[in-house]
Amino acid sequence: MMKHLKNVDNWLGGLQWLMYIFINTVVVPITMGAAFDLSQAEIVSTMQFSFILGGIACLMQVFIGHRRPIMDGPSGLWWGVLLALSSLAAAQGMPITEVGGSIATGLIITGILTVIIGLTGVGYYLEKLFNPSVMGVFMLLFGVSLCISFFKGMVGLPFGGGDGPTEIQIGPAILSFVIVILVLILTIRGSNKLSQYAMLIGIIVGWPAYLLLFGSDAQLTSGTASSLEIFWFPLGSPAWNIGIILTVVITGMLNLSKQYGSIKGTDPIYPDSPSTGKDYRNSFTITGIMTIIPGFLGLVPYSPFVSSIGFIQQTKIYERMPFIFGAIMFFVMGAIPQIGSFFTMIPLSVGCAVLFVSYVQLFGSAWDWFKLVEFNSLNIYRAAIPMFLGLVLMAIPGSAFASLPGYVQPLLSSGLLMGTIISIAMENFLNWDKVGTTISNNIGKNIEKEEPVNKL
Repeated sequence: MMKHLKNVDNWLGGLQWLMYIFINTVVVPITMGAAFDLSQAEIVSTMQFSFILGGIACLMQVFIGHRRPIMDGPSGLWWGVLLALSSLAAAQGMPITEVGGSIATGLIITGILTVIIGLTGVGYYLEKLFNPSVMGVFMLLFGVSLCISFFKGMVGLPFGGGDGPTEIQIGPAILSFVIVILVLILTIRGSNKLSQYAMLIGIIVGWPAYLLLFGSDAQLTSGTASSLEIFWFPLGSPAWNIGIILTVVITGMLNLSKQYGSIKGTDPIYPDSPSTGKDYRNSFTITGIMTIIPGFLGLVPYSPFVSSIGFIQQTKIYERMPFIFGAIMFFVMGAIPQIGSFFTMIPLSVGCAVLFVSYVQLFGSAWDWFKLVEFNSLNIYRAAIPMFLGLVLMAIPGSAFASLPGYVQPLLSSGLLMGTIISIAMENFLNWDKVGTTISNNIGKNIEKEEPVNKL
């Protein structure tokens, strides 16, 4: 062990992993706090436990789960759906505590189901439902749903179920767009090292600029936490809104496909040690545990990040030890209350601007999946119907669904979930690979039979 501690490369690589894990985690508790009207003390607590559980999840996965250096953090899918559900409070007149309490109940149920899936190994069959067309639809709708929430945060509109201004805040909005442009320039035009830290640079520049121009965020108060404080069910006491619970459970099942992608995607990087069925089962079991605990603490559930593949390829850090160093340092950051309290002061608009750029890249992921599908003029409906329907549902105000039964409102008003579910149904009940093929072949034969046209 001493030789690993003395290895400078392990520390430098660990710092890079620390920054990567930190960037993908730090804004999540702030946005959740704003969406669910949490107090400053509750936001500080969720920030600290996000760091602590993030470090623990990474270490459990690398030692017991998939055994690879893949970040385990607040799942983007979970995050997007929970933020969307928070908007139900304002749109449908539902108490935000009922929404949060039902989410907590759903997370605990989903976590238990995920543990069972991990222990029994049936997750392999669930993965078969997600072919390239489904994944393309899902990735596109996922990116749009998150970017809608981030854009609201950028321009100062209510971020979820919380009260707030109903008009765009011009000052913060202009600064947010400046940060977006800065991060884009660093990402597109910067060197590999510079582009790697574009998000972090955006926060470092945007945070003091916001304080200089607009002062402290209204949602934050002065003072720092001196001890680690636990708030049980900060989103709301356990509640039983069937529609919300069903939506949460479906989200958990959809999230398993992303987990498959993150593990399977690293197989080419480690050809000498391909992932096994045991690795998947252990990883799913850990993810189930890391879904149950957030239900009690008001956190976004954890799962392996697909984007870790790109980070490994870009940094060339293939060994596990630097990742372990980074995870331990991240855990220590959460265990020190003053650090968690400090990072809750990041202005919401600055964090949303940085994340907006990050999640716009999901268009590329959707495009890569769609390129694996051979589309024609008829089978294009396999992607167009669920994708456009999902986008249309996102554009309809949540209050419009108030006439429907309460238990289906959360599900039917979610463009992301409805689009994905319809795509899964269409792909698994129809053989789209043959649709349009016969017609195309007949047209081709008729063209071949036609006499050439005499030119004058």
